[in-house]
Amino acid sequence: MSARKQGDWGFAMKLGIPIYEGVNLLDVAGPLEMFYWAGQDNDLQSTLISQDGCAVTSINGVRFEAHASFAQTPALDILWVPGGDPAALQGIMKDPQSPYLQYLRQIAADATWVCSVCEGALLLARAGLLDGHEATTHWYFTACLQSFPRIKVDTTRQRFVVSRNASGNRLTGGGISAGLDEALKLISLLFDDKSAEEVQVTTQYFPKPPVMGVIPESPGCPIKWD
Repeated sequence: MSARKQGDWGFAMKLGIPIYEGVNLLDVAGPLEMFYWAGQDNDLQSTLISQDGCAVTSINGVRFEAHASFAQTPALDILWVPGGDPAALQGIMKDPQSPYLQYLRQIAADATWVCSVCEGALLLARAGLLDGHEATTHWYFTACLQSFPRIKVDTTRQRFVVSRNASGNRLTGGGISAGLDEALKLISLLFDDKSAEEVQVTTQYFPKPPVMGVIPESPGCPIKWD
């Protein structure tokens, strides 16, 4: 690893994670850890952004700070949208002109990569940012994503899906922990496989879970926004 320390700003590439009340903590913290280490040897700065720049409380009750507000961060190179409490998602999605969705559209207009993990894909879909793309989300919410007719929804339970078309580059991930794999993929896409491998080794991310459950079929969509 390089000698560059946290706080040495002036990086060339900015990645932002717009957070909100009820966000999934691992959707934010897991990828953020990967991006932090990637930024030690590459030009990458990661930022947590909330609407007003204030702290938010995650779905499991952990309160943490944002680095900046939407107004203070008018542009990003990479947008990373996390999932969260279905009630929080529903509150955002009920208003197609909500500040959160408007911010996603604003950033996506010029971003190099637009990404989501878990139900964050539903927020991108509601903002119209997955039209014409293949995408995935948490298995429980597949039916929600399928309600958007212009999206080709992956049903093979891939950990992440890369999609490119004339509207831009998209990277979507499955449920919660998939954000770790997805973050490594993004690092490969931004830099190279060697950079991703270095982050993998630094974080010792070589998962061997002690159990191996089976992902069930997705139920009907539990979120109502129309």
